[in-house]
Amino acid sequence: MRTSTSTLRSRLVASLAIVGLVVLVPATIASPAIAATKTRLVTGLAGGSGSTVGPDGALYVTEGLAGRVSRVDPKTGAVTTFASGLPPSIIGIGGAMDVVFKGGTAYVLVTLVGPDVGGTNVVGIYRMDDPTHFTVIADIGAFTLAHPPATDFFIPTGLQYSIESVRDGFLVTDGHHNRIYRVTLDGTVTERITFDNIVPTGLEFRDGKVYVAQAGPVPHLPRNGRIVKFRAGSNAVTEVARGGRLLVDVEFGAGHLFALSQGHFTPGQEPGSPADPNTGRLLKVAGDEFTGVAWHLNQPTSLEIIGNFAYVVTLGGEIWKIRLGD
Repeated sequence: MRTSTSTLRSRLVASLAIVGLVVLVPATIASPAIAATKTRLVTGLAGGSGSTVGPDGALYVTEGLAGRVSRVDPKTGAVTTFASGLPPSIIGIGGAMDVVFKGGTAYVLVTLVGPDVGGTNVVGIYRMDDPTHFTVIADIGAFTLAHPPATDFFIPTGLQYSIESVRDGFLVTDGHHNRIYRVTLDGTVTERITFDNIVPTGLEFRDGKVYVAQAGPVPHLPRNGRIVKFRAGSNAVTEVARGGRLLVDVEFGAGHLFALSQGHFTPGQEPGSPADPNTGRLLKVAGDEFTGVAWHLNQPTSLEIIGNFAYVVTLGGEIWKIRLGD
């Protein structure tokens, strides 16, 4: 018997912690005396998810509920449709999940749209050919069906959370199957690195090193929220920092390494609910720990840094602009 969509969604968000979490102990994160200045730049996006900075310096944000990618002017907040016609979310999360540019061409990561969740589309990487037409260049769903993970799972095609461009293709995290895939431009998918149950989320590639945000297993205790790194060509993983609540992204910029924490969950709420409103934080790596930069973010999902400003996308379809310093 097929699991109902509502039950599947509840189980999915509870166990993957992409939009919800249970936290039993508080994180210990130092905060400055004065929080960074933040301004709401955009409202009304159809389910904010992943983001990237395009070749033109603008923000590009996936809207999973609408199956589109929007271009956002980082100075004015003006929003225009960059691409549409992608498979939309079926169970409230997924669909167009993240976007990246390579050689001036946009590639969109699409997840949770296959038959295992009641859909009919390919789970994988879609190349944008024009504003309304795409070509599937990699069927990640087919790979996961043929190569199931060693960790427990109930979504056979997984939940791919972020995509990052590397020299000869892409890296993709799977927060449900607890691994990172390497995907070449000709569509070959391989398992790049495998983790225990740590829920890998955001990715950053810099100076030959891959940085990975980890949310940690249920109940996603702050001590399990980590950034780790590994070198291209190596499987040796090194911890960079730990102590963030449900880390969902990692990004270099303004001379520092930053992480994005979605927030915490109040005990007693229904499992699978989103993080408590306005409890997310923008964090900065200081040594092997985090310091707080900005807080009271409402269920953030993605982070980009342009110049001296951080741009935070939220699950509810907002983008916040945060000044990182003078």
